Parts: sequence; structure tokens; C-alpha cells
Amino acid sequence: MTNRTLSHYIGGEFVGASDALESINPSDTSDVVARFPDGSPDDVAAAVAAAKAAQPGWADASPEVRSDLLEKVASALFARSAELGELLAREEGKLRGEGIGETLRAARIFRYFAGEALRRHGLTLESTRPGLDVATHREALGVVGLITPWNFPIAIPAWKAAPAMAFGNSVVLKAANITPTMAYALAEIIHEAGIPAGVFNLVLGRGDVGRAIVDHPDVAAISFTGSQGVGAQVGVNAMARQARVQMEMGGKNPLVVLNDADLVKAVAIAADGGFFQTGQRCTASSRVIVEDGIHDAFVEALAQRGRALKVGAAMDPDTQVGPAASEAQLEQNFRYVAIACEEGGRLAGGGDKVECATQGYFMQPTVIADTDPDMRINNEEVFGPVVSTVRVKNYDEALEIANRGNFGLSSGIVTNSLKYARHFRKNVRAGMVMINLPTAGVDYHVPFGGSRGSSYGPREQGFAAVEFYTQIKTVYTGD
Repeated sequence: MTNRTLSHYIGGEFVGASDALESINPSDTSDVVARFPDGSPDDVAAAVAAAKAAQPGWADASPEVRSDLLEKVASALFARSAELGELLAREEGKLRGEGIGETLRAARIFRYFAGEALRRHGLTLESTRPGLDVATHREALGVVGLITPWNFPIAIPAWKAAPAMAFGNSVVLKAANITPTMAYALAEIIHEAGIPAGVFNLVLGRGDVGRAIVDHPDVAAISFTGSQGVGAQVGVNAMARQARVQMEMGGKNPLVVLNDADLVKAVAIAADGGFFQTGQRCTASSRVIVEDGIHDAFVEALAQRGRALKVGAAMDPDTQVGPAASEAQLEQNFRYVAIACEEGGRLAGGGDKVECATQGYFMQPTVIADTDPDMRINNEEVFGPVVSTVRVKNYDEALEIANRGNFGLSSGIVTNSLKYARHFRKNVRAGMVMINLPTAGVDYHVPFGGSRGSSYGPREQGFAAVEFYTQIKTVYTGD
């Protein structure tokens, strides 16, 4: 397979190509997908300067101009979904179908915000003082810094960049090191769509790039998706200079399975949420809380399901679970399995490295049973195809355990009881609730985000995005 040498995209030009860093195919580590530059604070400064110069004209343009541009990007993503989906599978390790699906999601996000660019609402109100009119207007923030992860390497840049640009902001994007090629492909499409120079900028590289974006005084807002540890530092640094901050920082999402649940359905939901996309979703149901009456049958059936799933290369049509995205992620997966067993968990299934025709980061889906709610495996994000189970006596205990910990992104319950489903929806401490559905899998036109340590700031996606990417100005008019 061919590999590419990537560059930054700054001020409407592709600049600074080099081979300082490499992107490796996790299904075949002999395959170098791309070589790319290790950006510096100087590169960030150039990108921010370009964005700052371009933003006023972009914000003052007719919203139809922004709408048309985003629609062109959407059309290109639709047209190239097969090609880009295969590239995504090669670089990140998602199955080919999953990669195509993610690319189509990015296309739909751009199409959605092409419409939202024309619907930036304000309000007209009656003043309490006679003879005055009052109105509110939403205005762009200015330059927005976007820091995105590797697990959704085109969808997450899309759901941050599309609303930012739709509402008149300019963008400086720092993509994850593991998946630079997908961000670069998006930059190429945006460039070909005719974006004015400086409105969209991409700087590749390691942590110094992200820190420089967060610390730059001309970056008005930061939207970050990543770990809690990095997010905490992003928040402190950005807020120290009063920049607006939005952060998504993962989850340790509970799935509650009650005695009255259909066993086949419950296992399918848990396997989908815990194993598919290699468990590399912040909404994955990585801890399953199971009522005593169904517990043993559920654990055995889920372990059997994990053993039956075919692990292999992302482009193999028979593969059901692809590789971990990197060697570091694979090592982390195995480290948490070992920790869980050392703390008293029982390895009910999986836990093995899988040998395939190519050298890659392959792991059998894993079930760790008989865990205590306070074990590390139930409180720290693994981000792999590893599911732990906790036995409980009843629904009340299940809810109490579901609400433990410092995460609160997604949650789910499998039950035939409307009473418990309604109670869970109201009382679980999470930003998203799934009833008889996997905890992973959300629509692009509704808000995305969690509570507690999972999220900070306004929600992402859909109609909620305008809250972060604009500020309200209140205008009084007299005679």
C-alpha cells in the first residue's frame, strides 16, 4: 500500500511537510500509512494569525455563503465515503463498514450545520421601560481551537469544526497523532470546497501543538475531547486566561441488566456496547451491573459471545472485532485485565492476544466477572474490548452502583419493567440514557455530553452546539 507525506494546512496552503512522525496501520504494523510533521508553537502561532485575520470577513459574510460551503464539504464526503472509509479502517483499525459509516456521519454533520448556518436565532422582547425595544443577537466568538481524539478521527473533527464555521468562527484543529491522515483528508476536502484562506487550519504534531493552542491569547475558545487527565490541564490553562472551554473526557458507562430482561437481547446489547469498534468508544458499556437471578446465565452467555467473535484485520470482510488502534492502547488493555484479576476478578472469557496473518494489535474480547464496584476496572476507562460485571441483589443496589465513580457520560438499562425504566431514566447520573439499547450509538442532531467528570461546558452536536460556538449580545434601541 502507498503511504503519504502530510503537511499542516495554514492560511489556505499546505505547508511544512516532513517525515518526523509516522502513522502505522494497527492491522499490519509493517504498513506505514503516512509520515507527518511534528508541529511546533511557531506553527500554531502562524495558524492562529491566519485564523484571526480571516474570521471577521467570514463572520460578516452572508450566512448563505457559510451554508453553501458546508454543503459542498458534505457532498464531497458523501461522494468519497467508500475511499475515506477504507482509509479510516487502515489507519485507525475500525472495520471497513464502520469506517464508511463514520465518514457518512461526518457528511451528515456538515449537511446538518449547513442548515443551521441559516438558523442562528435571536429574540425580540418587550422592554420593561416604555419606548424601548430589546433584541438578542448571537455572534461568533472568533478563533476556536479544536483538539480531537483518534477513536472517531473524522466524525469528531466534523462535529466540532462544522458548527464552529457555520456560526462564523475560524478554526485551528489539532488532530490525534494516531490518525493524522483522516484530519488531513478533511482539510483537503474543505480546501477544495473553496474555504477562504485562514478560516480552517490544521496543525499536526504532538502535545506541544495542543498546549500552544490552549495557551494562545488569540484563541477565544477551546473544544477538547480526550482523557480526564489532559482535560483537567486544558481547563486550567484555558480558564486562566478566561477562554471559553468545552470538554468531553470519556466514560465508565454502566449497563444495568435486571432479572426480567430478555437474556438474548441483554447479551446482544452488552456485546454491542462493550466489544464492537474494539471497545474504543467513550460511550462503551464497559461495566455491566447484573441482578442476581440472571447473573450467571448472562456472564456465561456474554463470555461465549466474546469467544465466538472473529478478531482480525480491519479490511477482512469476516472480521467482527478489529485491532486496538495502537501498541500503547493494546498494552493498556492487557494491563487492566491483569489488574482486575489481581484485585479478585475472575477471567470468564477472552483476555488473550490473537495471532493473525499480519502483525497487529489484536485482542480477544474479554469478560471479567465477580468484580467489586470499587475495583479499578470499574472506575477507570480501559478503552478496549473489556467488560467487567458486578452482581447485585436488586434494582436499588444496581442504581446505586451505576451512580458511583467520577464519570457520567452514557448509561443503560435492559428490562421489561416500565416502572424501573422510568425510574432509571430520572435517577441515573449520566448525560445520556439508553433503555433496551446499547450505551454506544447516538444521533448527530441531538446534544451529546455527560455529567460529573465526563463533560464540562455546553453540550456538543445538534441544536445545542450554538450555545458554545456563539455569544449573546443584548441590544436596546430607543427613539
